[in-house]
Amino acid sequence: MASYDVIIIGGGPGGYVSAIRCAQLGLKTACVEGREALGGTCLNVGCIPSKALLHASHMLHEAEHNFTKMGLKGKSPSVDWPQMLAYKDDVIGQNTKGIEFLFKKNKVDWIKGWASIPEAGKVKVGDEVHEAKNIVIASGSEPSTLPGVEVDEKIVVTSTGALALPKTPKKMVVIGAGVIGLELGSVYARLGAEVTVIEFLDQITPGMDGKVAKTFQRILKKQGLNFVMGAAVQSVEALKTKAKVNYKLRKDDSDHQVDADVVLVATGRRPYTEGLGLDKLGVRMTERGQIATDAHWATNIPGIYAIGDVIEGPMLAHKAEDEGMAVAEQIAGKHGHVNYSVIPGVIYTAPEVAAVGQTEEEVKASGRAYKVGEFSFMGNGRAKAVFQGEGFVKMIVDKETDRILGCHIIGPAAGDLIHEICVAMEFGASAQDVALTCHAHPTYSEAVREAALACGDGAIHA
Repeated sequence: MASYDVIIIGGGPGGYVSAIRCAQLGLKTACVEGREALGGTCLNVGCIPSKALLHASHMLHEAEHNFTKMGLKGKSPSVDWPQMLAYKDDVIGQNTKGIEFLFKKNKVDWIKGWASIPEAGKVKVGDEVHEAKNIVIASGSEPSTLPGVEVDEKIVVTSTGALALPKTPKKMVVIGAGVIGLELGSVYARLGAEVTVIEFLDQITPGMDGKVAKTFQRILKKQGLNFVMGAAVQSVEALKTKAKVNYKLRKDDSDHQVDADVVLVATGRRPYTEGLGLDKLGVRMTERGQIATDAHWATNIPGIYAIGDVIEGPMLAHKAEDEGMAVAEQIAGKHGHVNYSVIPGVIYTAPEVAAVGQTEEEVKASGRAYKVGEFSFMGNGRAKAVFQGEGFVKMIVDKETDRILGCHIIGPAAGDLIHEICVAMEFGASAQDVALTCHAHPTYSEAVREAALACGDGAIHA
């Protein structure tokens, strides 16, 4: 029986980052992971492989639509789907091997297998029981499904199956207009599929700033995605080589049907805690099936902590990483901290969409006096030069103090641009602070500065 200061259950972004940080802080650390590779959902069947396919399909789109405008003549490339999947798998492999190297470098033990917690201070993997002064549950999440929809990962797939289809479908139906559905829908639309997105609500990407969501949907429509909004999927009939999706429109209760070669169920994710033995232990859960924790990520059982997708908050890899580092600091007797009001969210379509802080709707509902500064990428020289002038930067600030309350970007490199505002908000900066900071020309980031200027006397290039 091995004995550790900390055993972390789950080798995803939250778990492996926490394990490395614990080891750096001098704690004897092990990480339990049942997959053949470290990195969790994010690295193996989530964030990383989807970004590889988004990049590849975006390059195809550029070749088909923009190369000739730049004087790059010739036949557009044809799609070698097995090679594209091999490229995606190679990207995954490089990253997972990187984490294995980091574990060795930091002397973190990888215990291979699936864990259960027979009692506080003990973790069972296979037939072996390991002792730990502290246990961190970082077991992540799994795709959630709908009643009447049976997933076979061949014709009716989750994001996992959608990343490894044997061939590109002619017709795809995506159930759910959230981040995963729109990213993967974009991939297959660019590869030539006819994509229909069915969403229960009347707006795509629930919780997104209203103006950004409307602009985003309009751009995606132009790119060939069809949207059926306010529709409740009743069932999916999987036949031998295709499926029929039955849905009702909420406005008039009318029944409709659409055919597809592949149906992607992208209706969100739920915490994965199966087999851990939390019931028997008496670990307190929330109504939504998450592990309840205090402000220091501790459960109601002494010595057991939880982070990432299994607890409350957005199911984002970087949120889990932050919590992983913070809980390591906490266990090591230091002060771990996560600023939940400054966690960015990004959608990696083209254009990208990124946000941090509050939406205009949230600020308005709070009754706070505020100002909005906006700047269109059509006024940004760099964006126009690369055919990415659609979209804008929207900054929301407190009317009295000029402090930044939120920022929403739809446009080129939005996922990278947002971090300037994350840093600004972390330091309690005003829009004027950003406006007075020199930004290199020509860069996309000038659009962020112009939006900050627009919160004051006005943007220069608008």
